[in-house]
Amino acid sequence: MSANSSTVAQLLWQGPVCIGWKQDLEGAVYHLANCFLLLGFMGGSGVYGCFYLFGFLGTGYLCCVLWGWFDACGLDIVLWSLLLTTACLLQLAHLVFRLHEDTLPEEFGLLYRTLYLPLQVPLQAYKEIVHCCEEQVLTLATEQTYAVEGETPINRLSLLLSGRVRVSQDGQFLHYIFPYQFMDSPEWESLQPSEEGVFQVTLTAETACSYISWPRKSLHLLLAKERYISRLFSALLGYDISEKLYGLNDKLFAKFGLRFDIRLPSLYLVLGPAAPDPGPESTEEDEDVQEAAGAPPRAPATNVRPVPPCSPTPAATDPPAPPSQARMSRPDSGTLGEDSSSLVLEDFEEVSGSESLMDYRSDGEYMSF
Repeated sequence: MSANSSTVAQLLWQGPVCIGWKQDLEGAVYHLANCFLLLGFMGGSGVYGCFYLFGFLGTGYLCCVLWGWFDACGLDIVLWSLLLTTACLLQLAHLVFRLHEDTLPEEFGLLYRTLYLPLQVPLQAYKEIVHCCEEQVLTLATEQTYAVEGETPINRLSLLLSGRVRVSQDGQFLHYIFPYQFMDSPEWESLQPSEEGVFQVTLTAETACSYISWPRKSLHLLLAKERYISRLFSALLGYDISEKLYGLNDKLFAKFGLRFDIRLPSLYLVLGPAAPDPGPESTEEDEDVQEAAGAPPRAPATNVRPVPPCSPTPAATDPPAPPSQARMSRPDSGTLGEDSSSLVLEDFEEVSGSESLMDYRSDGEYMSF
């Protein structure tokens, strides 16, 4: 053991000493090679940092090959420098291949930077999402329908990339769909994977539109396999639906200028099924009541027994409620988005057996009651 340690010590501390130093410096190629190597080792991280690193290292080792061939005249210097140069070139080729493989079409690249990159979605997960829609961008011409109310089956989920889509029901305008919004998120969330259904609204392209579409079965398989993508779609769809609901809420207003919370049951009563239209008999009775209210008081008939006066109750001291008026039909607007886009609370009839939202001045009064 001591003999081995003494041999190592001799090699380290008592090695061969240079008999004489060269008086002449190496050529310019040698110094240029070291400058390139110094710059290469100052490279950063990431894909472009690797390009910088291996680019300068490869150039430096190539200069070492030239120096070993012309100045040093050493075969070992040439071979080692050539090997290192080849390794750097292979690394550069691999980086170019990866960049080409990661390149997305222009529409999908813009979609990633706009919608997914702010959420810090990994590029690999985004590629799986794009692969599910087969990297196809579909188009809609102006006034072309994407879905027809009561006819088109719910068999896909689509995301608008450009243009504007009009949503209507029974010919009544509801809202618009703008770029980077889902076109059928409410329909998607309304069905289970094993259920089938049809659209309850009509979607019409108001301008030339482009969109991507995921088949329903393929997307369900992807969401069942990838938990991260499932949670991502759940968040995106929930946000999209809430934006549509609050967009509709902006169109609901009362004559006294109050905006109501869409989560209150009062709004459900307003938007609930309307009471059946009164028949001709009830209409005639309403007219008789209105005429009696507007006509001057008449003398009672002789055969009518007068009712003795009674003490008024506290409720009787309040002014009488005005007679109910017939519901007026909403005028059709020649321009989309004007009268037809405003859902006035007065246009909805009260649901029988329930309190009306118009009986209260605010949501707080309704909830406190």
